[in-house]
Amino acid sequence: MPKVGMEAERRRSLIHATVDAIHERGYSDITMAQIAKRAGVSGGLVHHYFGSKDLLLAATMRYLLTELGRAIREGLAKAETPRECISAIIAGNFSHDQFRPAVIAAWLAFYVQSRTTDSNSRLLRIYAARLASNLTFNLRSFMPRDDARRIAEGTASMIDGVWIRQALSDGSTDRQAAIALVEDYVETQIAAHVARNSET
Repeated sequence: MPKVGMEAERRRSLIHATVDAIHERGYSDITMAQIAKRAGVSGGLVHHYFGSKDLLLAATMRYLLTELGRAIREGLAKAETPRECISAIIAGNFSHDQFRPAVIAAWLAFYVQSRTTDSNSRLLRIYAARLASNLTFNLRSFMPRDDARRIAEGTASMIDGVWIRQALSDGSTDRQAAIALVEDYVETQIAAHVARNSET
């Protein structure tokens, strides 16, 4: 009889193996059999759990999105003001577990596959909507809804852009520099809004 939790552990192993394989070889060049071998399980088992490579990528991204959400919630739990909440959301998007080369490569593959795979496209839309909504909610403490939504979209674009630039770079990740870049955009936008209001 299989040990309790063995299936969940095997799924996690396959997801971690997928992230590492994408980083090493690229999504298009890896096979389910290679991922299974890397995880130390049979090829039949990975097909049994996930069915196809696209579904395995979708499961991998759901796992990473869950971890991303956990990192953001941990930061939000310590935040006491809307501005601190915005900083927690930004920092969560560049957490140690997320903003590293292997995971960045997996995210880039996810972005590409979302153009042609419905399940991945839906996950990406949910992620993007949640990020924009959370940022908008907290930015409304500083400005009207329309301005908050516009700056939230700009902030989300900055986060995505930093990730994509890192994915295309051979350099090591610098999460503090990434956070500072996005924070500078947010602070500049809030200050500009305050300055415009003070003139009227």
